[in-house]
Amino acid sequence: MAKKLLFIVNPYSGKGRLSSKILGIVDMFTKNGYDVTLYPTQKRGDATEVAVRLAEGFDRVVCAGGDGTLNEVVNGYMNKGVPMPPLGYIPCGTTNDFSKTLKIPRDAEAAAEIAVTGEPFPCDVGRFNDSHFIYSAVFGAFSDVPYITPQSTKSLLGHAAYVLKGIERLSSLKRYTLEIEREGETISGDFILGMVTNSESVAGFKKLAGLDVSLDDGLFEVLLIKMPNSLQDLYGIANALLAHKMDSSGIYSFRAASLKIRSEEPLSWTLDGEFGGEHRQMQIDTVPGAVRYVVKDHLEGR
Repeated sequence: MAKKLLFIVNPYSGKGRLSSKILGIVDMFTKNGYDVTLYPTQKRGDATEVAVRLAEGFDRVVCAGGDGTLNEVVNGYMNKGVPMPPLGYIPCGTTNDFSKTLKIPRDAEAAAEIAVTGEPFPCDVGRFNDSHFIYSAVFGAFSDVPYITPQSTKSLLGHAAYVLKGIERLSSLKRYTLEIEREGETISGDFILGMVTNSESVAGFKKLAGLDVSLDDGLFEVLLIKMPNSLQDLYGIANALLAHKMDSSGIYSFRAASLKIRSEEPLSWTLDGEFGGEHRQMQIDTVPGAVRYVVKDHLEGR
């Protein structure tokens, strides 16, 4: 009896470049012994709905799209509360941060081959209040900077591109008065940026928190930046980030399995590169090994 594979495709991801390759990919899946159910998403959030509706009865799920589409698929299964079959990923979005961490190639056919011939690797997922994220939860004045900075600038300047683009907005910096609890410690103050991540790359930048990343250790990498008192302070923070000196004044960088954050006003979040709503109370937890991504190379310790 053929194994069953659910193939969820965002036809608009990556300007529709995957469309001409769909038939060949389905043929590859079939030749590898799978009975394929193909579902092209119709609107934002559709991948979550179809994952909930068709959650059970498949031996493998493959998602083709950007990190946002992958987020929707994972949320569908997590919301349904049923064990998720191994999940293959064919990245065809703009940034594809998480595929870089999983070492999945940008070439669609190569990624599709890994999706049906690779090995499942259990990876942690983040729970954010009532939803989930696969690799990043970010707040703050610069939270959209990585997504509007040209890739050519990122490639040339790396961390500096993030800082320079942010400095352009110095006059509009907004402070967020927060109380952050993590495993017996409380951090209070005014912050301009916060990142909770489980990825080697966030919006095209590597190791922004300055920490090595392990995808299956049950811990997030957390970066918090306090409100600078002056332009000189901001430059000091920028230089510390560039030098990975995370023990500098104004910067908190640590690992945590759980965070509770309280804000005096609604705080906007970006989850896996997409708008994640405004919240005053935030509970963020790891869900260890919740998703088994299909990868080519063993990733333990990464």
